[in-house]
Amino acid sequence: MTALETIRAALARAAERLGAPQPVVELERPREPTHGDLATNLALTLAKALHAKPRAVAQQLVDALELPAGLVKKTEIAGPGFINFFLAEQQLWAALGAVVAAGPAYGRRDVGKGAPVNVEFVSANPTGPLHVGHGRQAALGDAIASLLEWTGWKVTREFYYNDAGAQITNLARSVQARLLERLGRPAVIPEGGYHGAYVREIADRYAAEHPGDPEGADLEAVRRFAVEELRKEQDRDLEALGVRFAVYFLESSLYASGKVDETVRRLAAAGHTYEKDGAVWLKTTDFGDDKDRVMRKREEKGGDYTYFLPDVAYHTDKWARGFTRAINVQGADHHSTVTRVRIGLQALEMGIPAGYPEYVLHQMVTVMKGGEEVKLSKRAGDYLTLRELVDEVGRDAVRYFFLMRRGDSHLVFDVDLAKSQTEENPVFYVQMAHARMSGIFRVAARAPESAAPDGVDLGVLTEPEELDLMKALADFPAMVAGAAAALEPHRITGFLETLARLAHAWYHKFRVLGEPQEDARLVLARAVRQVLGNGLALLGIVAPDRM
Repeated sequence: MTALETIRAALARAAERLGAPQPVVELERPREPTHGDLATNLALTLAKALHAKPRAVAQQLVDALELPAGLVKKTEIAGPGFINFFLAEQQLWAALGAVVAAGPAYGRRDVGKGAPVNVEFVSANPTGPLHVGHGRQAALGDAIASLLEWTGWKVTREFYYNDAGAQITNLARSVQARLLERLGRPAVIPEGGYHGAYVREIADRYAAEHPGDPEGADLEAVRRFAVEELRKEQDRDLEALGVRFAVYFLESSLYASGKVDETVRRLAAAGHTYEKDGAVWLKTTDFGDDKDRVMRKREEKGGDYTYFLPDVAYHTDKWARGFTRAINVQGADHHSTVTRVRIGLQALEMGIPAGYPEYVLHQMVTVMKGGEEVKLSKRAGDYLTLRELVDEVGRDAVRYFFLMRRGDSHLVFDVDLAKSQTEENPVFYVQMAHARMSGIFRVAARAPESAAPDGVDLGVLTEPEELDLMKALADFPAMVAGAAAALEPHRITGFLETLARLAHAWYHKFRVLGEPQEDARLVLARAVRQVLGNGLALLGIVAPDRM
């Protein structure tokens, strides 16, 4: 365990000795270095339950603490009852050895114990190229999957294609209209249809491959062709971002296999459905919803299933495939889906837990260039495509910018900043820190792997900048574990920017080669380079040796 985790566990045991009921121990790095290396407000949170003043509880906790020798050199109680810990330097020097020993595996844990988890993301309708909102979701979902892999889960990345329903029919009719247009016939795009230039491209390819149907009279053939073409298009979009999926699941397969009808039968057998006004309803109010929801529309409205019913069938399929943990990354506009899908699964009475699946909802993206919002695409017409953004600023910048804010916060993507090679550009700043650490070894004509801590006096690393770097390196495993538990990749970008800032400051202030501390500082440079590389790799971003 890291020093942070050791102290957290010791505080939890101390609180239990005082009679506190299963305390949640929060430890963080104080903003003020004079407040120590780690601090906790545990005493303040326990004071009420223990019927004592926070400072008195803090003293009791300190007295009850059992920490390994050499871990902490000083403990202080500050303010209303905060406990501050000052780590012993030996712990920081030991962190360098841990980084070097683990190498690319530093930061990995086995929290998941190999248990399966399904991470579904992007899942765009195959009706057009992916837009920048899909791109944010792709980067977010891929990074969440990586975080889970780094912490020991067996992850399956899954893409769910909504290849059934009215939007697909509108796509087919839109292509059909462009086929007629090619023949000089009147072309009417249906209401809710698609107007982008890519629809004409699909029509051209269909005509070339189906010379016997120049008008698109075989609407089903047009539908199949258009969906397949757009699936290929979206695959190319995802490839440009470096995102790959293990499973592609088709909504149409749920109907073809009878799983949607089976879900309806199960809900009815469980007594949670009824008919009213010619429609079939699910008694969602039995599970806390504000009103019951229509599962199947009445015949005069088409008699189709509403959108959440196939979603319920889809998640029963996930459960049956052994995914007792499933995470869906979706846009914030799917907020109402969360409640209805979970209620539908509960109503099936199959033993699926109430919080299944887990949802990560993200807000929209605004793209700015030259101080103005960029909205339109040359090919898509009414939205900016993901691939256009990747072509403009590069894969690394797109991934990093999509990940550097909380998913539930609105993201402003500044194209000019993403393309700049300045310290204001966070991805450039982090990658430059890695390149600078690599440059030290290039100048020394040594491989980074040659800098080993064995036989090196790391005790000469006493400068405040060096101690801060080692503290950050020691934090990385706990940072990854926390980000994975919270499903928040932005914690990693924040950590990398902090580590890069410390690395740049150290690089500018101190010489490495030819100094008495050369061997120790080379070990430090190697460790910083390794952790920067590990963090960037986790996010799917290149760690360059030169820039």
